[in-house]
Amino acid sequence: MWNEIKLRSKSDHADVDFFPSSPKDWSFGRLVSLVSFLLVFMCGIVLGLSGSAHYTRYFASRTELFFPTTIYSTECYKDSTGFKTFSQPTNLAHTMSDDELFWRASLVPKMEDYPFQRVPKVAFMFMTRGPLPFAPLWERFFKGHKGLFSIYVHALPDYRLSVPETSVFFGRQIPSEEASWGSITLVDAEKRLLANALLDFSNERFVLLSESCIPVHNFPTVYEYLINSAHSFVESYDENTPQGRGRYSRRMAPKIMLYQWRKGSQWFELNRELAVSIIADYKYYSLFRRHCKPSCYPDEHYIPTYLNMFHGSLAANRSVTWVDWSRGGPHPARYGAPNITVEFIQAIRNNGTFCMHNSVPTNICFLFARKFAPSALPPLLNLTQAVMGF
Repeated sequence: MWNEIKLRSKSDHADVDFFPSSPKDWSFGRLVSLVSFLLVFMCGIVLGLSGSAHYTRYFASRTELFFPTTIYSTECYKDSTGFKTFSQPTNLAHTMSDDELFWRASLVPKMEDYPFQRVPKVAFMFMTRGPLPFAPLWERFFKGHKGLFSIYVHALPDYRLSVPETSVFFGRQIPSEEASWGSITLVDAEKRLLANALLDFSNERFVLLSESCIPVHNFPTVYEYLINSAHSFVESYDENTPQGRGRYSRRMAPKIMLYQWRKGSQWFELNRELAVSIIADYKYYSLFRRHCKPSCYPDEHYIPTYLNMFHGSLAANRSVTWVDWSRGGPHPARYGAPNITVEFIQAIRNNGTFCMHNSVPTNICFLFARKFAPSALPPLLNLTQAVMGF
């Protein structure tokens, strides 16, 4: 029988022997075919799992831009506050790069009305290398005004702010990078703070502070002053000195010309429109990154120059943070416990000069002050109620 089958196969397919010549050969052939099939099947599984993992990682990284896993979870769909989590995130942790963060924060809704009851807030952005020695003073300043402010802290990447869970600073540290004095990394830190604060659609004003800053007016005064202002408070002036125009690089031309170059205090206050414009800019920022090297101090020139070029009419051309440069040198005067008196704080609050607020003269020109040493905390706490009103 086997010989007959073999003969028929050879007559039909002369060049191929499909059938073994005996039952023993037939069993061996089936075994070989089965093993080959299993090998091919296993290889397919391995390739399939590898491809699946690749695409999962790819789409997961893109999804992080809109739905960070540290902020959103499947519980969001069960919770009626899911949209609030998106529009007013309370968890500041995320894994976005700066480019991804700036892109996402620069998204601006086209609809004029908000689909929620929006109460405009002031974002207080603290740039520090480590602890916040005046946290107790700020705690007293913020007390009783929940819902009208947000806090963001940019510290060194390996530093963890240690405060009680009841503190307004708890959980308010953003993902950060190293920032060095006199370099473009300070501008990076400023933009990082702005971008994180812009993720909360209720933040309307953005003020940059340091660990040595203190408030010199109570919260209601500060809030009304900023929220109702038609201008942002950024110092921007043309200084024909080695420390002003002397820092300009001709390699920035023609995009930035010498007559457009400006200088100003690093400690700015911005409205939401200008904050979005700054974090969305790469064209002019890249010029500062390439050509404004140490001894140029980009943190004193980038924002003043950029606003002068494109949004000059929206800036008040002054800072709301008082600082004393009268002693000369690269750093301002620093005040400790012996300097803290009623007269000193009153002089900062109202030194007899006037400034413009919404085109009206006012004697309230400074809302914050720096630079204060940690030793100044106890006497300042003794003066808050009598002098600063909180």
